[in-house]
Amino acid sequence: MTQYELFAPAPKGLEPLLAEELRSLGAQNIAETRAGVAFSGDLKLAYRVCLWSRLASRVLLTVARFAAASPEQLYEEALLQPWEEHLAADGTLAVSCQVVRSQISHSRYAALKLKDAIVDRFRDRCGNRPSVDVERPDVRFNLHLDKDQATLSIDLSGESLHRRGYRTEGVLAPLKENLAAAILLRAGWPQIAAKGGSLLDPVCGSGTLLIEGALIAADIAPGLNRPYFGFEGWKGHQPDIWRELLLEARERRKVGLAQLPMIAGRDRDSKAVRAAHLNADRAGLGGQLHFSTADLADLRPPDNMEDRPGLLIANPPYGERLGERDELVHLYGRLGENLRRYFLGWKASVFTGNPDLAKELAIRARRKHNLYNGALQCQLLHFDINERWFFGAQKDQRPAKPAAPLSEGAQMFANRIKKNLRQVARWAKKNDISCYRLYDADMPEYAVAVDLYGPWVHVQEYQAPDTIDATMAQRRLKEAMAALPEALDVTPEQIFLKVRSRQSGRSQYRKLQEEGQFHEVTEGNCRFLVNFTDYLDTGLFLDHRPTRLLVQQMAAGKRFLNLFAYTGSATVHALKGGASSTLTVDMSRTYLEWAQRNLALNGFQLDENHRLLQADCLAWLEQAEGSFDLIFLDPPSFSNSKSMTGTFDVQRDHVALLRQAVALLAEGGVLLFSNNLRRFKLDREVLADLEIEDLTAATIPKDFARNSRIHNCWRIKARNT
Repeated sequence: MTQYELFAPAPKGLEPLLAEELRSLGAQNIAETRAGVAFSGDLKLAYRVCLWSRLASRVLLTVARFAAASPEQLYEEALLQPWEEHLAADGTLAVSCQVVRSQISHSRYAALKLKDAIVDRFRDRCGNRPSVDVERPDVRFNLHLDKDQATLSIDLSGESLHRRGYRTEGVLAPLKENLAAAILLRAGWPQIAAKGGSLLDPVCGSGTLLIEGALIAADIAPGLNRPYFGFEGWKGHQPDIWRELLLEARERRKVGLAQLPMIAGRDRDSKAVRAAHLNADRAGLGGQLHFSTADLADLRPPDNMEDRPGLLIANPPYGERLGERDELVHLYGRLGENLRRYFLGWKASVFTGNPDLAKELAIRARRKHNLYNGALQCQLLHFDINERWFFGAQKDQRPAKPAAPLSEGAQMFANRIKKNLRQVARWAKKNDISCYRLYDADMPEYAVAVDLYGPWVHVQEYQAPDTIDATMAQRRLKEAMAALPEALDVTPEQIFLKVRSRQSGRSQYRKLQEEGQFHEVTEGNCRFLVNFTDYLDTGLFLDHRPTRLLVQQMAAGKRFLNLFAYTGSATVHALKGGASSTLTVDMSRTYLEWAQRNLALNGFQLDENHRLLQADCLAWLEQAEGSFDLIFLDPPSFSNSKSMTGTFDVQRDHVALLRQAVALLAEGGVLLFSNNLRRFKLDREVLADLEIEDLTAATIPKDFARNSRIHNCWRIKARNT
């Protein structure tokens, strides 16, 4: 079947989620952009996305690209396109247009020129022309102008996919359906529903969050009730394929409804509750969802949910419905009080346009996501309703033993931590970074590294030299640990401590404990599991963050090889960047299992194109075959693992290692080589036949700028012959 270039626009902030969803639907060559996600597939895949995407706004099928630096050039080029292959001469059409950084600056004028070219071609060839119908045309054409380059597409959706067909009336400023779905996906609702957990919205409005939650939990295609799709009047439409997909979706709906968990909503506005009932009925969920009129002050788990804790989801007013900030402060305060009192063991996610008001909940957020409701930037805050996360919990647990005042040195350490946090946190927030180094032995007497992983703090004590009194070093460590909770506004339970000594060979990856506690963190559009207790390292090397982002930027359509892959973080970035295939190689089964969990966390599954391989990378390279467009090589400085036949020294052995890796590069392929040996020197003289670019300075992130020798990095290619 013919493969098409496709594009799915999405609201700002939903692109990573949409890429995961498209991958799960079978899309290929996925590449995120600021406005949506590009992908490829056959017509059945395009129809499937129209029917099943919970996040996309539209599905656009590309039919032509050309330069359009002026209205005249746009008209002449469009006049040459075979529009009669898509639309009947007596049909109807509409044209939409977006203009970005182009000499043609008015989207309406550009749309008009395209419409003129289409109808003029029909008039010249057929003697008559199609008419315009902006509401429900046979074919809606889309023109996207970016830097004077035109992309012409068929809008297969017809109207925005967020219009599911169930909402007949709403209350003030309801959430769009695809934003509601994104909130639920970020909140982990699919996993909670799969375990039989309940869903409750105490400020449900017209019920959008709960209806979308039911569609997700019952495996119901969000487009199943839509009365119209844009491809139905298109001459390329294949009705047999569409009927097959509809039949499959109806069968899945029948099965899913029988397994729907408890879902309930409340609102103090009786008109909103009536609208929610009507919308649920139109969605085919009449009698499945439970709505009632109730004030937030009376919030309790409904009787049928008492033994089925799950997710409380809420989109409290931003100010439009209840007015002044003082009333909103009271509303958030009541919500937090009832969560702490009656919802222990539940999860909660609150979507708000006033993040400062979330402090009134008096519960620490475990995770946060930035999303947009229209043009308004909002935050989605995730909570575990557990006493350890309540404000003041630490004080309540130790009433008889007030904290001792900090020593002068410890107070200086605390002040430095606060100063660093003020400086680095702004940069981190601006760049969507949640895991970063905050302090790295800035004060020599407090020789620790402090890393933030979202709400958790990872502290590593550097082994003191023999010249430092061990008792003094231990006292200063205790002082630092005592200062951190107050300086960072965290509980002691959120802080994890390790002693980091010089490591070599297999000891640098040795297991320390057997707790098996993993925590989820984010890095841009990627999610990772980290472990603060069981190993010397957490599973995510923070100084390599820019290098991983570089991998993602370079990966679109590439065959990617990750050597010495550790927990597979570079592979996740490559897949996020649209790598066509990946091979992830490491000697450790433990780390490969960890890598597989990281892949699954980001919506990626192993198949014939995306594989994990347990092998000694050195031995594997000696007999490896294949061709790769992008290779990431990050070996240890030294290794004498029992799984190896000899030892490895990156300084001694790097020339042979690089030559073996370069031999696997396809024409034009790139090798990214990195290591953490501070005194490492690349033998450029012996490797003079290779094209080598030093990326070290460019890949040292701001939070590690105080320690510019933390790693080395090069971009290496075979020279053109």
